[in-house]
Amino acid sequence: MKKTNQTLKMKVENTVKLDFTDVLIRPKRSALSSRREVNLERTFLFKNSNQTWTGVPIITSNMDTIGTFEMYNVLSKYKMITCFHKHYEPKDYPLDLNKEYYMVSTGIKEKDLAKLTKIVERIDPKFICVDVANGYMLELVVFAKQLRKLYPDKILVCGNVVTREMTEELILNCGIDIVKVGIGSGSVCLTRLQTGVGMPQLSAVIECADAAHGVNGCIISDGGIQYPGDVSKALGGGADFVMLGSMLAGHDESGGELEEIDGRLYKIFYGMSSSTAMRKYHGGVAKYRSSEGKTVRIQYKGSVEETIQSILGGVRSTCTYIGANTVKQIPKCTTFMKVNNQVNTIHNGKEVK
Repeated sequence: MKKTNQTLKMKVENTVKLDFTDVLIRPKRSALSSRREVNLERTFLFKNSNQTWTGVPIITSNMDTIGTFEMYNVLSKYKMITCFHKHYEPKDYPLDLNKEYYMVSTGIKEKDLAKLTKIVERIDPKFICVDVANGYMLELVVFAKQLRKLYPDKILVCGNVVTREMTEELILNCGIDIVKVGIGSGSVCLTRLQTGVGMPQLSAVIECADAAHGVNGCIISDGGIQYPGDVSKALGGGADFVMLGSMLAGHDESGGELEEIDGRLYKIFYGMSSSTAMRKYHGGVAKYRSSEGKTVRIQYKGSVEETIQSILGGVRSTCTYIGANTVKQIPKCTTFMKVNNQVNTIHNGKEVK
């Protein structure tokens, strides 16, 4: 029998995937008369660790300009979580941190596990976040299983993924409690341009949340948040937690030095796969890889308190528009409308303060 070389045909999904800019939330009759009536706290029972947590389900990104101790000092007052970046050393961690409101981060190499072990010995964290851009690697699966065996009672967070099957894999077979969802949606991420890989964030959230909730797991929507309304859209799509990066950049509590240019103050903000980050932590960009992140200047914003209040106020206001008494009720009260345009941009110059 003659053998022939078979050409595998690529597949095309014809369903249009959605980003936060592609939708608005339809308003509904509401019995709420004030934003004060909205409860933004949630309580979770995590299946694999058998731990509970109560707080406001908003988390800082574990970027080194965002996931800082200074940010924790403010966000913890609002019962929000700071995901510390993985470049802190064990000795850097204060001993008086409230473990309800922070996560420690780790990579998946042997040296990362050795450092994580020392951090756990020092501060005994409640949350551990495995920080890998590509959550589809077999090495990550092996590491996640190992981590669950080592720490059966820790709340484990892992990602990043954007599809149903990997969400289920991490929860069911690796013992992960919370799956981090998002590839290429960050404001300083170049992964989609460099690799052509990713999924629009709202559709990724909807798919992965459905998968996670079907097996008693949770997800974090990581990336794509530009405005407080996007936080509400992520929660409406089924995200249990929402992770913020660029919205928290440029503040006093953000990492980086202030720069003055033409009389204005700025702070540097960059992706953790950018050439800036790789020069800082690895001596440069390795020859076998490329930079997948931008480096930008963010105009100085002062204290992060005002930004946090704007975000929380926006979510409360969403709840009053759709009749959700609590943040937990947002998904069941949400109906998305696909739109061609979501805002009037005629006055999109600098806003007068």
